[in-house]
Amino acid sequence: MRIHIFQDEESLHLAVAKELIEAVKTKPNTVLGLSTGSSPLGTYANMIKDHQMNGTDYSEVVTFNLDEYVGLEGTHPQSYRHFMNTSLLNHLNIPLNQTNVPDGTGDLKKTCENYEAKIVSAGGIDLQLLGIGTNGHIGFNEPGTAFDTRTHVTQLLQETIDGNARFFDSASAVPKEAVTMGIETIMEVKKVILIAYGSKKAAAVREMVNGPVVTEMPASILQKHQNVILFLDEEAASLLKK
Repeated sequence: MRIHIFQDEESLHLAVAKELIEAVKTKPNTVLGLSTGSSPLGTYANMIKDHQMNGTDYSEVVTFNLDEYVGLEGTHPQSYRHFMNTSLLNHLNIPLNQTNVPDGTGDLKKTCENYEAKIVSAGGIDLQLLGIGTNGHIGFNEPGTAFDTRTHVTQLLQETIDGNARFFDSASAVPKEAVTMGIETIMEVKKVILIAYGSKKAAAVREMVNGPVVTEMPASILQKHQNVILFLDEEAASLLKK
């Protein structure tokens, strides 16, 4: 793992955006793995600003998102498809039929199989953007998830539900299941960029980097990936060994 530490979120997001922008400029048909939640919002804002000012071309890019809530249509304001469209994709010149978010409705087994097949047919993911949960989850792969999982339906732990409740009217409104890329799926991407900031992420970051590789800390498996870069602010990095 390579680790970059920044004094503030603004400089962190600018650096991550530059990584993604450079990937697209270097390989116009690059396959990007994207994430949702609050962690990448600043990065996405910088990508939009660059596109508007510099015209970075996304017309050949293909994207795959990590996950989606079970039971939410893509038009639901709290669905991850809606989040991606409004936070990034609608503001770039990327055809929406080249963007992929798991479908949280219908035949979920078929959805999972088709998602894996689509990733393969696209040639695999070149660069995957990740966040990390306070319990160490990546995507919605909660503690205890086997490392050999592929795209699947998962039960969300209560702490994850509580953490996402701020986006809903109440914790009871948060879906209890999600479709998520599996850990093995994530480990097959060519390059991983993980964003973490704030003191609440410090313990998870410490265990991901310095702890044993165990299913109780899903992100710890990234120690075995050949190309991982962590983008952290000083608070998230505060418990790492110097």
